[in-house]
Amino acid sequence: MLLREMKLPRLAYNWISGIGFIVAIITSILMTFLYIVGIFAKVTNPYLGIFLYMVLPPVLIGGLLLVPAGMIKTWYKFKKTGVESYPAWPYFDLNKKSHRNAALLFFIGSIFFLIITAIGGYEAFHYTESVTFCGKTCHSVMKPEYTAYQNSPHARVACVSCHVGPGADWYAKSKMSGLYQVYAVWADKYPRPIPTPIANLRPARETCEQCHWPEKFFGAQQKSFNHYMYDEENRHWPIEMLIKVGGGNPETGLTSGIHWHTFIANKIEYIARDERHQDIPWVRATNVKTGHQTVFQDVDNPLTNEEIDAAELRVFDCMDCHNRPSHIYNSPDHVVDEEIFTNRIDATLPAIKRISVEAMAKKYETEEDAWHGIANTINDFYIEEYPEIYEERRDAINEAILVVQDKYQQNIFPEMKVNWEEYPNNIGHFSNPGCMRCHEGNLRSKDGTAITRECRSCHTILAQGSDDRQMMAESMAGLDFVHPEDIDEAWKEMGCYECHDGTQP
Repeated sequence: MLLREMKLPRLAYNWISGIGFIVAIITSILMTFLYIVGIFAKVTNPYLGIFLYMVLPPVLIGGLLLVPAGMIKTWYKFKKTGVESYPAWPYFDLNKKSHRNAALLFFIGSIFFLIITAIGGYEAFHYTESVTFCGKTCHSVMKPEYTAYQNSPHARVACVSCHVGPGADWYAKSKMSGLYQVYAVWADKYPRPIPTPIANLRPARETCEQCHWPEKFFGAQQKSFNHYMYDEENRHWPIEMLIKVGGGNPETGLTSGIHWHTFIANKIEYIARDERHQDIPWVRATNVKTGHQTVFQDVDNPLTNEEIDAAELRVFDCMDCHNRPSHIYNSPDHVVDEEIFTNRIDATLPAIKRISVEAMAKKYETEEDAWHGIANTINDFYIEEYPEIYEERRDAINEAILVVQDKYQQNIFPEMKVNWEEYPNNIGHFSNPGCMRCHEGNLRSKDGTAITRECRSCHTILAQGSDDRQMMAESMAGLDFVHPEDIDEAWKEMGCYECHDGTQP
């Protein structure tokens, strides 16, 4: 027996200590091997990290604890039975070779254990902070979030940079809240879809402004919106717009634009009627320097004093507009426009915009159902409506089908009931209320002043339309908006989102 050959203390020769010693040795070898594999093989499987940093360390510790546990049990046995004469208390004597061997083994083992613990603890910390751990461990639950994240502007920013941020306190809070999430996944008690906004999310100023600093931004950004009509020709209707993002330092007086809402010189508070903050009937603006406050109430459906006193008052921050900075689920209308503009979908196919959006927007039970349903919808359409086109341009139609299927898998997840409708995007006001939650014109102060609904306060149209209806701005004031369809003055009286819901209006 290995223990006997090493001439260890008599108490170590028992089956419990023997098992503990063997478990510790095997676990140490396995951990070392898997760690080397992880370094050189560049393995990103989440379960390898869980096994290496979360499962094996407790097994190693358990094996080590079995060694003294077995010795103590044997000592009690000797004392009780009197089979062998043994001192009343355990002792340690370096004059005995067996004790020296035990000390040497303990010393070497302790060093090895400390090294493994230090490396394992460090790697475990970083592993639980990794994108692989966040996105792949709970695959079915996090699949929508992980997929959307990979296609987002923040795809190279680690999840914890936004969801946790720097500091040990929020790290500990996130791990504590994660315990219930592990239980919910294990017991299949998680909601579908995952609700938002997340109540315990860290304040945006402590995370977003680690990279984005409104005081250092100033000016406007030019943005192109490429829309395609739902007609046979898929007419292109682009809008070139200057977005007045603004920024600047309030100490120098250079404050303007949309980021006025988050300047340290202003404090905007609001009350929402719903958990998603889509219905905002009460807003208070405070000038931090002067202390002057202005309260705006919904004149059509105001809150009572009792409701105001009982409501949760939220301070406006980045997340109130940028509520989908990474996990963006785009609508069929939006993604099909993008794919036509980038020529992944052939715009010369008649009515391809309309049928692509229709196929993508249908309700499917599973991704597999969607895969077949999209193909059948588009194929059947061209077979019935344009049989000659179907025969002559089948390759272009098949390519369009593959693109629509791909975009469906990136934005809609039927098993988790995730789509663009469940997670409204507050940037803009095209297919969701967004800005118009406050800027609809119905929030007024006591003196009758309304929160502005003027388009030019946030953006200037530089150009719009195409072909014979193309218009270019000739002054800094920009163009008045022109709707591609003749709807008279209706666009001035209602929000875009009231017709445009992500599918065909």
